Amino acid sequence: MATERYKIFNDSVHGHIKMHPLLVDIIDTPEFQRLRNIKQMGGIYYVFPGACHNRFEHSLGVGHLAGELVRSLKAQQPQEVQEAEKITSIDMFCVQIAGLCHDLGHGPFSLLFEEVLKELAERMVSETGESETTEALKNWKHEEQSGKMFNQLIKNGIKEKMKNGHYKDEHNEGLKFQDKDFEFIHELIEGTRPSTDSLNRERHERKSYLYEIVANKETGIDVDKMDYFSRDCLHLGMKSNFSHERFVMFARVSTNEDGEKQICMRDKEALNMYELFHVRYLLHYNAYQHRVKVAVEMMIVDALLAADEDDFKLDGMKISEAVNYPATYLKLTDNILQEIKGSSEKAKEIINRIEKRDLYSFVDSRIFKSDELKDLNDAQKQEKWQKWIEEKSDKDKLTVKTAKLNYGKEEEDPIKHLRFYRKNNPDAAVELEEHEVSYLLPKSFAEIKVMLFYKGVPKLPENPPTKGLSDEKPSEGSSKKSS
Repeated sequence: MATERYKIFNDSVHGHIKMHPLLVDIIDTPEFQRLRNIKQMGGIYYVFPGACHNRFEHSLGVGHLAGELVRSLKAQQPQEVQEAEKITSIDMFCVQIAGLCHDLGHGPFSLLFEEVLKELAERMVSETGESETTEALKNWKHEEQSGKMFNQLIKNGIKEKMKNGHYKDEHNEGLKFQDKDFEFIHELIEGTRPSTDSLNRERHERKSYLYEIVANKETGIDVDKMDYFSRDCLHLGMKSNFSHERFVMFARVSTNEDGEKQICMRDKEALNMYELFHVRYLLHYNAYQHRVKVAVEMMIVDALLAADEDDFKLDGMKISEAVNYPATYLKLTDNILQEIKGSSEKAKEIINRIEKRDLYSFVDSRIFKSDELKDLNDAQKQEKWQKWIEEKSDKDKLTVKTAKLNYGKEEEDPIKHLRFYRKNNPDAAVELEEHEVSYLLPKSFAEIKVMLFYKGVPKLPENPPTKGLSDEKPSEGSSKKSS
């Protein structure tokens, strides 16, 4: 195939990325280009000026890493492997397309939009009761929306080209995608395994490890996280010692104790894998759950809710309705803040406060051990905070926010879900014992952070209930406006 049909992207994380013409055609669509207008880290940009990267470049990175990993796994397959177990060119393209398109469904300010829809659903339930609409909004996930947006993306001729062999593989042979391949892409994007009546049952039985590359629900290790950990650290000015290049080099398919094939890592790489999960924790601690970021995102949520309440519409639809129509959903990006600013007085007031840095005020916080609370609702109902809030005349302006900080598997050691292979027996997947890794590992892998905010202006309520919740003295920032 002529080299000029490929496109080269110069990426801040991976350097020069070479994209196949099929992938370029997917990238050059309104559905994919929309991701240029959605911040990868939502409200964190209001705290860290360097965190201005978008879902667009992250998606390029995930597509690239997915291709690198699946090609590496294919190169390691023995020559004598059965034909049905070989990784085909179609398999590789499906994985790479899924990596490229896995975030097409994100709404304004990324994950924050899911919170907006849940809050809208709760308000609708309180006003009109449960319905199919409220249930759909409560259970809305960007992964499923990504699948819908992918269907929309390939409507304009790409699907037909994929089916009729228009695109060529590295041997210049036509790639002919079948219905099961499109279903496979959906399964990879949504992180689901095939159902009993799926067209991909045999593919899953023979090559189940392909489902671990883009969205891995089993171990939590996938190329999506590898890219955004590296990318977020770069733009936040944080250091990450995890090497995704090293992971790709050492990853191989081995057979576990149940006879299933899965992606395993060399035993000597166990500490590198702990570093991946440690980076996740540090990102949450230092950035994703930063108190100013939380305050800003609370205000963005309130502004969007106010706009929906004031009948703000896109193509004649409210925000809560637009998610059901891919053509309208295209217009839901971070730019919506400026659009609602001109249509809703209440939303305008909140956005003006954000722009003037008159943010919701951080009052108090406490970190709990995960075993101290059964769930986050327990944290929100801490007796001393609840009593203190109820005594305030403007208690409706006091809000408790909670956040889980962990290594990705709640209270569990995430490495217990991984399997490794040894140099002298690379085909067998084994679980490592503590003495084979290190005795200096964390004894606890999860905690819960609880934060109290005041939405009113300008005066903070007095005497926040720090004492009794914690033996520590109030932090320097307690009872002060977020900045």
